[in-house]
Amino acid sequence: MVDEEIEKIKEKKLAEMIKKQQEQQIQHETGVIELNSGNFEKTISSQTPTLVDFWAEWCGPCRTMLPVFTRLSKKFKKIRFARLNIDQNQDIATKLGIQSIPIFIMFKTGIPVDKVVGAVGEPGINLIAQKHSQG
Repeated sequence: MVDEEIEKIKEKKLAEMIKKQQEQQIQHETGVIELNSGNFEKTISSQTPTLVDFWAEWCGPCRTMLPVFTRLSKKFKKIRFARLNIDQNQDIATKLGIQSIPIFIMFKTGIPVDKVVGAVGEPGINLIAQKHSQG
């Protein structure tokens, strides 16, 4: 019985390590951090302005914005770009009052300071990123 519990703990830890490595690989390849309930608060609370894309798999406009968001994450080095799947993290979406997607919220030291709603294309993301990369 003790061996079974140890094996379950090992499997859980291994799964967590694999997931973390996959998230780091995605971030390395795209420049965009994949957020979840485990890293959301820490990520948005940093001194670095963080632009978060709130999205869902079933959302067509969200999917069209991904390449734009990824491309601009490489352009604006003073801003952290991150994404949060609202279906997998409903607690965060509810807490922030997210009612429509895509929505892009700029956080500074954990506080939402700006947002744009909808598939605003490159000009919309460019505008909010430029505005907050000045300081």
